Amino acid sequence: MKEIVNNSAALIEFLKKMIIDVLKLEDITVEEIGDDTPLFRKGLGLDSLDALELVVAIEKNFNVIIEDENVGKKAFESVSALAVFIQEEYGE
Repeated sequence: MKEIVNNSAALIEFLKKMIIDVLKLEDITVEEIGDDTPLFRKGLGLDSLDALELVVAIEKNFNVIIEDENVGKKAFESVSALAVFIQEEYGE
């Protein structure tokens, strides 16, 4: 996983696939998710239940803890923001 975390483009691609798989977004492709598209509200339209599922997946895959709602809001602004958060917090 370290190789993916250290490669921003690979990490963003992995996160897009993970979002689609974890949330079972069968009607959307990786190419349709912009790197800076908001994940919630007007962007992908995810909700709080989706956020919980993503938190679990991120903690499992990257050994990264999203401590509270404020951290989560910043991390989940977009796929790019999530990638930066993971790169800053990643622990093997």
